[in-house]
Formats: sequence, C-alpha cells, structure tokens
Amino acid sequence: MNILSDYHTHTSFSGDCNVPPELMIQEAVAHGIQHLCITDHMDYDYTDGGICFEFDEKEYFRRLLPLKERYKDQIDISIGIELGLQSYLSKKHHNLVFSNSFDFVIGSIHLVHSKDPYFPAYFKDREESDAYYEYFLCALQNLEAYSNFDTFGHLDYVVRYGPNQNLFYSYKKYQEILDEILRSLVKKEIGLEINTGGYKYGLGTPNPCQEIIMRYRELGGKIITLGSDAHLPEYLGYEMKQATELLKECGFSSHFIFKQRKPIEIPL
Repeated sequence: MNILSDYHTHTSFSGDCNVPPELMIQEAVAHGIQHLCITDHMDYDYTDGGICFEFDEKEYFRRLLPLKERYKDQIDISIGIELGLQSYLSKKHHNLVFSNSFDFVIGSIHLVHSKDPYFPAYFKDREESDAYYEYFLCALQNLEAYSNFDTFGHLDYVVRYGPNQNLFYSYKKYQEILDEILRSLVKKEIGLEINTGGYKYGLGTPNPCQEIIMRYRELGGKIITLGSDAHLPEYLGYEMKQATELLKECGFSSHFIFKQRKPIEIPL
C-alpha cells in the first residue's frame, strides 16, 4: 500500500536508534512511503537515562544530502530535526535552526524538570493525573518561550508511559490547559502532529487522542502532519491508514509536508 507521508522518523544520528540513514530510506521505499522526513533528536542537556541526544548537524547534512539525491526517483526525502524543548534553551534552538537549512522542525517535550516520562521515576510517589497535568503545563510554558518550529510533536506523549496509560485520561479532564496549548498553536500557525506511536504503545489512538485533534480543528487549526516516530524500519509508516481514516472522521481532508520550512498541502 502507498503511504502518503511519514514526517517523524529516526536514524543512527539519534541516541536511541542504531539504524543507518540509508537503511531507513531503503525500507521506507519498500513500505511504499511517498514523502519521508528524517527528524533525528536534538535534545540539548538531556540528563535522564544516560543517553546523549545531540549530533553534529554538519555531518548530518553531509550524510543525508547525497542520499536525498541518490533516491530522488524512488522517494521524496526531506531533512528535518526534532527539538527537545526546554524553555531556557530557546536561544540555542534559535541558533541551530537558523544556521542550518532544515526542511522541517518538530518541537517536542521529552523532559519535565529534567525527568522523562519514559522512565517510571517521573510518576513515582504522586498521582498520575498530577504528572499528566505537569507535562501539559510544561508544554504550554515552552510554547510561550519558543515557537520557531513547524509542528508540535506527540502532544500527549506522557500518556504512553503512565501507570494506567489512557484508562483514566481524556481531553475533557485537562480541557482548560489543553485548549490553551491548542489556541497557542493556532495563533502561531504551528501544526499538530498525528503521531502513530500511540498505536504501537497500545493506546488504540495516536498521540494526541481524537478529541484533541477535533478540538484543534474547532479552534481553527489546519496544519496536520503525520509521523510514525519510527526508530526501527518495521515501524515506518506504522498504522498510517488508520490514522488517515481518523483524520477524515475529525473533519480533515488534507495534511501537510514541508520543504524549506514551507507547508505544502496534500489531500488525504
């Protein structure tokens, strides 16, 4: 089956992936992906778990640009990045983004007060609901501090790793702060990523959940991007058909890819 786009993928330039870029591209071709964006992690000052999430951006382009040319007749490749947002890093992110010719920039929250919800310690000795709220508050604070990115990655990422995941979670429970986040995205013309990693983690929904996607549209949001968050070749384009059908249910008829930071609309 043809997959329209996968605009959130990782390679060995990310600290949590060991798959060479060319192999990911070859597998993307085999998966029938039409538009691929490689978006490796740049999480400055990542202090949880002992993993380094920084890479040499010059080497990144040196490796990826020839691959983009080599496979241009088989797949449309864009070169992107996933920024790990932390408020005090705004100037550093600004310098990175404006010093390089990225096609696409994802802004994501991986650390909340130096703790990643990926690890159980984030949830230790407190209510799950408080941990979720703190994550959303951190997202809002980061949007206020820095907004030079194209889409907000996996907005309710925290839910993947909660002790009860989405059993007691709903948009309505956190509506006030989620609406603040969504209004900020719409005002700043930042897209909302539909990240199919949520399906992989057994949520039965992408990140964010359907209610958030619908609310983004109600508030005037138009820019939707699709990403698998693949760190392994087998997850490239993961459950994109299901995510596409969900978007249609939410009232969307298109999604977006990016070239030189400019959005290009593509029908679903």
